[in-house]
Amino acid sequence: MQETKTQSSQQFARYPSLQDRAVLVTGGATGIGESIVAQFARQGSRVAFLDIQEEPACRLVDTLAAEGCPAPLFLPCDLTNVEAMQACAQQAIKALGSVNVLVNNAANDQRHTLEEVTPEYWDRSMAINLRPQFFMIQAVVPSMRASGGGSILNMSSISWMIPSTGVPLYVTAKAAIVGLTRTMAHELGPANIRVNAVLPGAIVTERQKRLWYTPEYKAEILASQALKRDILPEDVARLILFLASDDSSAITNQSYIVDGGWV
Repeated sequence: MQETKTQSSQQFARYPSLQDRAVLVTGGATGIGESIVAQFARQGSRVAFLDIQEEPACRLVDTLAAEGCPAPLFLPCDLTNVEAMQACAQQAIKALGSVNVLVNNAANDQRHTLEEVTPEYWDRSMAINLRPQFFMIQAVVPSMRASGGGSILNMSSISWMIPSTGVPLYVTAKAAIVGLTRTMAHELGPANIRVNAVLPGAIVTERQKRLWYTPEYKAEILASQALKRDILPEDVARLILFLASDDSSAITNQSYIVDGGWV
């Protein structure tokens, strides 16, 4: 969660409406999810997050508690198990009193070719990248209805817009998430529940740096972007904050791109 030198001199918004707001994040232990959890906690929100990675999750909780933020609630969970995932959602609702904001962040962009995809691989990919988004919405909507509304943020990607290659199932899921977002916005709008999608570009996470972010790939990215700098997890998280806050109370059914001007 380090800032670039350019960003270190910038000042960022504080949203009074996020103080004490109950937030649930999937895939919150590392990468973009880690930054989302941290940014909400620093706004004074009460945060619960699900992840399968226990060590970085516990480290994040300790770091935020040491900063004096409200300590997030970490719920270990394999999101491919829908029953366990929805049970964790209910545990979060009970602990927080409600869920006002859901961020469907969890995903896995493992590279794969057309030839190696089997029906089992297809099902596994969708069980990670698409299915949890629907069933987490299903789990939290009763709480949001009861509290008078809420904000749901579904993480898509520009991968289906470029389009990317080498990840056909991931791209398929990320495109489907935009469709899910649009229908849910109309399904849930009468209950004052807003649903929007966020589409990150090439975000420089630790995973990306470890696996794919070579000097050659960085040069390709910067050549495509209008802004000639790395786009960081914090850049995505700050948009999420806005879309979760009362400042965006008239915004739903939209897709927001955070990619430095690639698309």
